[in-house]
Amino acid sequence: MPNTIIIGSGSYIPNRVIGRDYFMNSEFYTEDGVKIEKPVEETIAKFVEITEIENRRFIEDDLSNSQIGYEAAKIALEDAKVDGEELDYIIYASNFGEVTENGYADFMPTMAARVKNKLGIKNRKCVTYDMIFGCPGWVEGMILADNLIKAKVAKTILIIGAETLSRVTDPHDRNRMIFADGAGAVVVKATDEENVGVIAHNTICDNGPELNYLENAPSINQEVDQKRLYVRMLGRKIYEYALKNVPVAIKDTITDAGLSIEDIDKILIHQANAKMDYAMIERLHRLYDVKEYDHAISPMTIQDLGNTSVATIPTMYDLIIKGKMEGQSFKDNGNIVMTSVGAGMNINAIVYRFPKK
Repeated sequence: MPNTIIIGSGSYIPNRVIGRDYFMNSEFYTEDGVKIEKPVEETIAKFVEITEIENRRFIEDDLSNSQIGYEAAKIALEDAKVDGEELDYIIYASNFGEVTENGYADFMPTMAARVKNKLGIKNRKCVTYDMIFGCPGWVEGMILADNLIKAKVAKTILIIGAETLSRVTDPHDRNRMIFADGAGAVVVKATDEENVGVIAHNTICDNGPELNYLENAPSINQEVDQKRLYVRMLGRKIYEYALKNVPVAIKDTITDAGLSIEDIDKILIHQANAKMDYAMIERLHRLYDVKEYDHAISPMTIQDLGNTSVATIPTMYDLIIKGKMEGQSFKDNGNIVMTSVGAGMNINAIVYRFPKK
């Protein structure tokens, strides 16, 4: 049975840096629609203290989701030294597709098809899929790619995660300060080398009471247009759900790989907010009765890039593999975890082993 290895990566980080001053003129409301009367600077300072998000990136007005996805994909193909005509599949993860000027999600044609077009790929047998799976969409795209390769349906696949969340946030919701724009992509390929690449994966979908922890909803300021929808989330519910379920899902995946926590070099966890990520990594180690550990095991980009949803993990992977994150690197033949949680609620995790050089 073939295995799935990453042979190239790319990312697009917008040039437009959005700091706390951008939000100083905001008028924030609670989830119950009550105006927050305390000074805006206090709300922003508390937000930064909890999430550690000091800056985030927004795309320019003349750019689109598919454009930044294309930019990341182009770099990944060049890095992999792969001609786009060789691709069997393009899998594109996003939550809102090509957001229109009035904030609507646009998925027709699909994001994957748009990128195939931008890349100029003529191969009619290159299949284009969109993966709509919440923040775990890119990881789920990797899992789908691994299944296709192991089934011998495909040999070479491009997986993109890109989002323009700045265009779907409620201006009256404090949570808007979490979200950002960006894109990441990898090219994976089948290999006959044993015990490398994706060696284990798990996906969990809890779609009962958790269904609407993240959703599209009208502005929490009920005095403005209630027809337009924005991304909304129940922060406390998500935090409690993630802390309870994500560490267990990661541990189960590590166990499925025949490994333990000491065998894992890095955990690339979805950059949701710093407080939640720290808590999940600590809880994971506690499941192994480990109280002291090197916090460098879990790299963080959220402080400067914000939460770009499906793009957080492939972007982080690209930065590390190319030596662009200070103090972070991957080991030859080392094991890493890639894991995410998000709308659905959905959780997934991959254990990935680098081939020997």
